[in-house]
Amino acid sequence: MEHNNESGQTAVHMPEPTAAPMALALGITLIITGMVTHVAVSILGVVLSIAASYKWFRAVLPVEAHEMVPVREEEIVLVTSRKTIERLPLSPIHRKLVPVETFRFSTGLKGGIAGGIAMIGPATLFSLLKFHSLWYAMNLMAAGGFVSWTQQSNEFLAQFHIEGLLAALAIHAVTSLLVGSLYGAMLPMFPRWPILTAGFLAPLLWTGLLASVLNIVSPILNERIDWFWFIPSQIAFGLVAGYVVNLDAKVRTRQFQSLPFVLRAGVHGAIEGDDAEQSRKDGEQ
Repeated sequence: MEHNNESGQTAVHMPEPTAAPMALALGITLIITGMVTHVAVSILGVVLSIAASYKWFRAVLPVEAHEMVPVREEEIVLVTSRKTIERLPLSPIHRKLVPVETFRFSTGLKGGIAGGIAMIGPATLFSLLKFHSLWYAMNLMAAGGFVSWTQQSNEFLAQFHIEGLLAALAIHAVTSLLVGSLYGAMLPMFPRWPILTAGFLAPLLWTGLLASVLNIVSPILNERIDWFWFIPSQIAFGLVAGYVVNLDAKVRTRQFQSLPFVLRAGVHGAIEGDDAEQSRKDGEQ
């Protein structure tokens, strides 16, 4: 509660400060300390605790002790060392834009399966033309999982090995499904050029990333890979996977559900003015 004293200065009615609680805490500490040191320390703690308790009780009983604390008005200027950044002005209807449609998770898996099958063609053609074998590319992929194969010759990799077949199928299947799922999540973000994004940009980025870590993942594959054939295989995967994903039916997201009913129903003419145009653009995006 604020009051004005005789000089006209503003003062606040506050409880009177006291050191009794801290003195009581010290007295209790001395009592406990005396139990393991000397009885005189405990006696001193008892005396201090009684005096502190009496002082504390007298501060609130029978009447609470108060004092008037003068208030000094001071203007505080807030400054910051952070740099300010110019931002574009926000429109009254500005909001975050997210896709109103997306693909199901199963769509990416379908694309990964189709792309993985398409990738077998260039890989098999490479094996036939360069090593006259159906199994070289398959065994080369499987060699990353077998330490004993790292020093094997090309003649060994050109032969059929059941363990190589199973390992290559497992590696190829897992990788295809993971990359296909990525395609399913990525393509709705680039709806205008899905074939360019999935067929060329994504395979080139994936190839560059793989080239930077292949020496760690599979040294034998890093030594013997033929990028002239590997890149077309990635493009074949991307084209087929992107085509399959883009053909699948899209599903509505919560962004679409939050649009006005007239937009969800397709009645764009029911909204007038700038709001209608902005809502129409948002719905198309």
